[in-house]
Amino acid sequence: MHMKLIRRPVAVAATIALLQAGAAFAQASAPAPAGDGLKLDTIIVTGTSVARSKMEQSVSVSTLDSEQLVKSGAVSAAEVLRSIPGLRSESSGGEGNANITARGVPISAGGSRYVSIHEDGLPVLLIGDAAFATPDMFTRTDYFTDSLDAIRGGSAGTTSTNSPAAIVNFLSKTGRVPGGAIGYSLGLDHRQNRIDFTYGGSLGQGLTFQIGGFNRVGEGSRNTDVNVENGGQLRASLTKTFEGGYIRASFKSLNDKTPTYLPVPVGLSGNNIVQLPGIDPRTAFFINSNFPSDITRDLNGNLVNVNPAHGLAVKSTAFGLEAQVKLAGDLTVTNKFRRAENSGRFFGLFPAAGPAGAVKDGGYTGTTPVFVGHTFNTSLDDFGNTLNDLKLQKSIKLDGQSRVTLTGGLFNGRQADGATWRFNRFNVELKGDGARLLDNTGKVTTASVGENIWGGCCYFTYHYDVTVTAPYAAVTWDQGPLSIDASMRRDEFKTTGTRNEGTAAGWDPAKRTTVNNTRDVTSGSLGVNYRLNKDTALFARTSTGASLQAPDRGIGLLGKTDQIELGLKNRTGKLSSFITVFSAKTREDAGFEATTQTYRGANFDAKGVEAEVSWRAGAFSISGGGTLTDANIASGDNKGKTPRRQAKLVYQLTPSYQIGDAEIGASIIGTSKSYAQDDNQVVLPSYTVVNLFASYELARNLQLSLGVNNLFNVVGYTEAEGQNALYVARSINGRSAKATLKYSF
Repeated sequence: MHMKLIRRPVAVAATIALLQAGAAFAQASAPAPAGDGLKLDTIIVTGTSVARSKMEQSVSVSTLDSEQLVKSGAVSAAEVLRSIPGLRSESSGGEGNANITARGVPISAGGSRYVSIHEDGLPVLLIGDAAFATPDMFTRTDYFTDSLDAIRGGSAGTTSTNSPAAIVNFLSKTGRVPGGAIGYSLGLDHRQNRIDFTYGGSLGQGLTFQIGGFNRVGEGSRNTDVNVENGGQLRASLTKTFEGGYIRASFKSLNDKTPTYLPVPVGLSGNNIVQLPGIDPRTAFFINSNFPSDITRDLNGNLVNVNPAHGLAVKSTAFGLEAQVKLAGDLTVTNKFRRAENSGRFFGLFPAAGPAGAVKDGGYTGTTPVFVGHTFNTSLDDFGNTLNDLKLQKSIKLDGQSRVTLTGGLFNGRQADGATWRFNRFNVELKGDGARLLDNTGKVTTASVGENIWGGCCYFTYHYDVTVTAPYAAVTWDQGPLSIDASMRRDEFKTTGTRNEGTAAGWDPAKRTTVNNTRDVTSGSLGVNYRLNKDTALFARTSTGASLQAPDRGIGLLGKTDQIELGLKNRTGKLSSFITVFSAKTREDAGFEATTQTYRGANFDAKGVEAEVSWRAGAFSISGGGTLTDANIASGDNKGKTPRRQAKLVYQLTPSYQIGDAEIGASIIGTSKSYAQDDNQVVLPSYTVVNLFASYELARNLQLSLGVNNLFNVVGYTEAEGQNALYVARSINGRSAKATLKYSF
């Protein structure tokens, strides 16, 4: 990627926004703007104590509506987040298990340790970094999804548990806007069939309903001769609105199977990654009909025959109740409850021993080039949760324009963390398409039931329960254009459970351990917002928060983050801009990472600037942003170096042009280079990926659209590591295209 060409659009956009903000300072009585692409008047409730517009909030927040979600070209919930400045989403693994963080806060051992993913205001999972079980795995976007809010830093850590870096909230349709849609999508260069639908409206007497979901079958964007996509989701809600409030019941049933894309064998030339013959990182996939089964044991020690084609198989059945009532004296009571049963299996083949192309493992004597693959065959036995958030809020009018809003609440949650690891080892043909499993005579092999791989790290079953009680409080004072808010939260964690290691015959009672641990942490945030006029506002905030690591990575371990933010929001004419300067300092305990067999923990410092802009001129519009981050490791052997996979610059642009009944545009996402590991040796090169979208209204309410992901078929490495003389890397998927026919009614 050419860095000079990349930096200019973001820098120019930010400069224009600042210059126009300066003009607004000098002309407080300027007329209202012609447009507002960033929708700065949108009311925000995610991650804040008081519902008010973006312009009035003292936080950095982005919103995406359903149309923007489609234009992003995203094929998973985690991919959607690439369109939001400040967020870093490594979504190259398929429909789940993405690594997500914000503003230079480290990705320590996978998942989203410091970012909480919500659906309708409650976390999908209470803990974001459990190995092989992350919140995005149990989250799907479809026609039922109405919009997305993403708050970075700010009061996120005091309004939700385990979310000091960010909260991402997927909001559902509720039937308030009547109508529906049905759509059919077809892969044009790969086998993929998907149908989406939603419908909602009024039932009378203050009742509204919404129902929707999707179903699909196919192979995904990487070639295989088995169906690795198979399943769907059904969601519904019923809302009763009455004077002074509402009550809503919701239901979700997710049963979906999708491919798991893990790193593939690569070579090194100095500090640069090079492709091996026959292995294209954009398309290589080792799950096919040559890999019909994998024998393992379940949590009770029974033999289980697993179909590798099921890949990432998840099930989630959830029921929720939400109510809000406004009582006398301006007192509002809000309660959100959800019970979810979550389970599944994570299956993928990880290249784990080498060197690639010259492996002689288990006595293999054939001439076919092979690598040793370890099966990440993990049963997600129980990741269910029960969550309840009760909030009371009272607004008190003082003299003149002054008003004080008092907020108090109590969050209670229970999260199960139960899984069974029992990994096997195979000799696999070094071939990206149609690879075979080989034993020492060159024939198809059957694995032993559990191998003592990676030092015996991955041969156990565990079941932990994490409960949290979190009282919180906030106070907001408004005086004309000035707003000051302060908030505090006390999270009290308790972890109990057992872990049992095994032998080839089953689980060994002598190796059973019991856990009973408590850990408490206090988070706080103080912010101020000042509106210079109706189109320009400044804000500042300082906050401190923490996140509990998943117990399978270490019992009672915490990551703590201190942040400072300064922000500017402005709209002038056709341009809207939202610019935030930030600083984040993170201190974390050392947690376990399976693939590198290390305990990772250090201090990290990051500072930078994020810019989000939108501009419209007639039929042409462009929105996007960028994040410049200067991050370094502040302690340990790698002190002074850049944290792994942390790029200096990440940017997003979405231009589009309307031509009568047709629209054409692109979602452009890019990153500068980064380093594969904290030692800053192997380089992950910069790349730019272009996702094309086009649509045409064939008839009233009937739309045909085309989407092409990774139009120029670039290689984009998101992670890489070495283990036992073999180097592996994971890239984004190569080019894929699909067509969708959608009817709205």
